[in-house]
Amino acid sequence: MKTKVMTVGIISREDYRKRTIAIAKGEYKPKKKEPKVWFESITSMAQVLNSDNQELLRTIIHNKPRSISDLEKMTSRKKSNLSRTLRTLEKYGIVDLKKEGGKVVPEVMATDFNVQFGLHYSHPVNGENALSV
Repeated sequence: MKTKVMTVGIISREDYRKRTIAIAKGEYKPKKKEPKVWFESITSMAQVLNSDNQELLRTIIHNKPRSISDLEKMTSRKKSNLSRTLRTLEKYGIVDLKKEGGKVVPEVMATDFNVQFGLHYSHPVNGENALSV
């Protein structure tokens, strides 16, 4: 199994909105190593990356289900629950849901997570690309 590292950030919804506007206006240019995926809080990140979902990711990696129905049999989770969870994981780029032959096939895109958070994402330190927050 190849490790796929994803860097995620923690930033408030309001600061994320202001940051996005500043980027759109050209007032702030994100650095290459900054996260592309953001959570509103450590709590929201923990809800998405909880132990059940981590186990789900392991199951997908090791068993390579060819459909959500296959995954349902492998996990004893209901299809509706799996679909909702997988859509959430897809929203954050953690899984990719590919359509193959009329079926949805989940693929894990991230296995390890680096978490970054700090004031500089909304209030840059040392005047670097200052955002007006």
